[in-house]
Amino acid sequence: MPLIQHSDYRAPFLLQNRHMLTIYPSLFRSIKPANYRREQIPTPDHDFLDLDFSEQGHDRIVVILHGLEGSSTRKYVLGMVHIFNGTGFDTVSMNFRGCGGTPNKQLRFYHSGETGDLQTVITHLVSLNKYKAIHLVGFSLGGNVTLKYLGEQGTAAAGVIKSAVAISVPCDLQSGAVELEKRHNIIYMQRFIRELGNKLRAKEQQFPGSIRLEGYEAVKSFRQFDDRYTAPMHGFKDAVTYWEQCSSRSFLPDIRIPVLVINAKDDPFLGPACYPYDVAATSPYVFLETPQQGGHVGFVQFGQDFYWSEQRALAFIQQE
Repeated sequence: MPLIQHSDYRAPFLLQNRHMLTIYPSLFRSIKPANYRREQIPTPDHDFLDLDFSEQGHDRIVVILHGLEGSSTRKYVLGMVHIFNGTGFDTVSMNFRGCGGTPNKQLRFYHSGETGDLQTVITHLVSLNKYKAIHLVGFSLGGNVTLKYLGEQGTAAAGVIKSAVAISVPCDLQSGAVELEKRHNIIYMQRFIRELGNKLRAKEQQFPGSIRLEGYEAVKSFRQFDDRYTAPMHGFKDAVTYWEQCSSRSFLPDIRIPVLVINAKDDPFLGPACYPYDVAATSPYVFLETPQQGGHVGFVQFGQDFYWSEQRALAFIQQE
């Protein structure tokens, strides 16, 4: 059974706390920029996606999907770019709509269940006729998109995509939203609401009269934000409907390629339903690894060039 019983990740002695593991990489990790080549591709609804390629002339490529309000320049993305570039893979870091430095053209932008844009990227890569193998690595929101997409594709993905790794995934969106409302997560929640508010203000200028921002200061949780903005902007009845339809957990049984889900047990963003032990116990394709520590997209490792999660993702993808 693909339920991995024992994980070998151990947090450094000075970073035993889950919040320290979560915050340390973004504040203190030193990592060189990637040598990106930006390519902008159109979407079927007359918008665009910014893709950042890091090419070494290989015939295998890894598509990297960032988390909420991230981008291709985040340190966790760069770590994956460098480890795969050095071991026989090209990479392409996908910026979700509006995350590449330029506002996208449509009123809508991206959300946890938006898989159409990932399909656009995969179709583009196939059209290049350069790669014999495509793999996916997704973080947090990008991990949920990755898993939902593979479940939707089912057997159709097997001929195109060889494997995938999803890290720190809120695969049950309601469970994750409830967890983030807790007092110990207030610093993260405030940051997300602030950053999303900045994006909405830019949208309001771009589409006058289309977004109502009066009283935005009263929004304190994802439930309130998704009810008021995410759901109506993307065609859902309300936050709960959005969460139910876009949580990757319900799509996991339909995945038909090898995927590794890495969710630390101390992840401050994940509620109990974000650990799909039942699916991993019965699916021959979904491997679930739940280290005791790691935080959210943390997995810090001192004394080595790469973090544990990067080494683990490489090892899994190299098997396929």
